[in-house]
Amino acid sequence: QVQLAESGGGLVQAGGSLRLSCAASGRTFSSYSMGWFRQAPGKEREYVAAISTSGMRTTYTDSVKGRFTISRDNAKNTIALQMNSLKPEDTAIYYCAASTQSVFRLKTNPTEYEYWGQGTQVTVSS
Repeated sequence: QVQLAESGGGLVQAGGSLRLSCAASGRTFSSYSMGWFRQAPGKEREYVAAISTSGMRTTYTDSVKGRFTISRDNAKNTIALQMNSLKPEDTAIYYCAASTQSVFRLKTNPTEYEYWGQGTQVTVSS
């Protein structure tokens, strides 16, 4: 069983920055592939970024490329999402997710992740 807990959300003006963190339980965190997703009101959950087990490979959805950076610290069982140049359309609940299957492949489909955090709200005002 893997437990995930996000933190770092909040209210920020457009153009500002936030850093989200996700703390994971489990002795084998370094073997999980991880991802960040978001869900805005009335919309489906959307992939944001994914990171490999080592942290050497990352991928991003087009709308956040160049603005967001995903990273992980396997020694601390954490991943982070640094969000810069935030836009009102980035407003959503942000979730981290863990996959213990086919971990060498970066995953963008939420159905491929078995474990989810409770989410943290990010609100960007214009």
